[in-house]
Amino acid sequence: MIKLKKIYMILLIGSVISVANITLNLTESLSQETPNTTEENVSEESEETPSLTAVQWYNKGVDEIDAGNYQAAIEAFTESIKLDETDADAYYNRGYSYLVLEQFEEAINDYNKAIELNAEFAYAYGNRCYAYYQLKNYEQSIKDCSQAIELEANYADFYIYLGNAKDDLKMHQAAILAYNQAIAINENNPKAYYNRALAYNRLGQSLQAVEDYTKAIQFNPNFADAYHNRGVTRFKLKEIEKAIADLEKAAELFNAQGNTDNAQHAMNTLEQLQTEESL
Repeated sequence: MIKLKKIYMILLIGSVISVANITLNLTESLSQETPNTTEENVSEESEETPSLTAVQWYNKGVDEIDAGNYQAAIEAFTESIKLDETDADAYYNRGYSYLVLEQFEEAINDYNKAIELNAEFAYAYGNRCYAYYQLKNYEQSIKDCSQAIELEANYADFYIYLGNAKDDLKMHQAAILAYNQAIAINENNPKAYYNRALAYNRLGQSLQAVEDYTKAIQFNPNFADAYHNRGVTRFKLKEIEKAIADLEKAAELFNAQGNTDNAQHAMNTLEQLQTEESL
């Protein structure tokens, strides 16, 4: 049976900058619904266990990932690994499933094993970089991103991950250089412009930040965070009408995307900035 070779990546972006602290950097939410596993389903699966090969369990795991059933994917890859402990891809994809479920330590353990089995597994280094970033181990994150880039120099997102880790270590200029590399590889990547804008904000370079938020919106017109942060930055530049329009657009997009908390945050930001402007 043919094994499905699928590589999954986590895309790292910044999120809403707070009004009080323009340097706040968060990452994109990756929440997914966990499938409901009934007792009947568990029973059926246990009955078929003896008849499945490692490759079949692996392919089942890939199918579960495609369906967004990450816990079920973990269980399938675990069965595959029991039958074949030498499959780096099985560890990698189980690590990805743990990553989506925000079980970062478990993800790191699986990426460690994938790298042990395949020392040139660039994407395992890249995703482990993300996991370390989430655990605020920025030094290790930078090390892994750098290794991923050494192995796969033309993958733009690795440079974004590297830039984010450096930015959180207040290495803003170095972060901008990393984002520049990402943009040189893929000039249509909204995440690269968005994260570079965050770095420019932290350096107090508001005009450059606005330009980059605008680029991010150009390539992703539904980028609510970019509208929000451009609005905050435009208030700093005293472009009041444009700032109001951006924050209102951010709230509209957040609502349309079902993110009512961020929509309310955008409106609260607008109200706060208007109050400050009137003082």
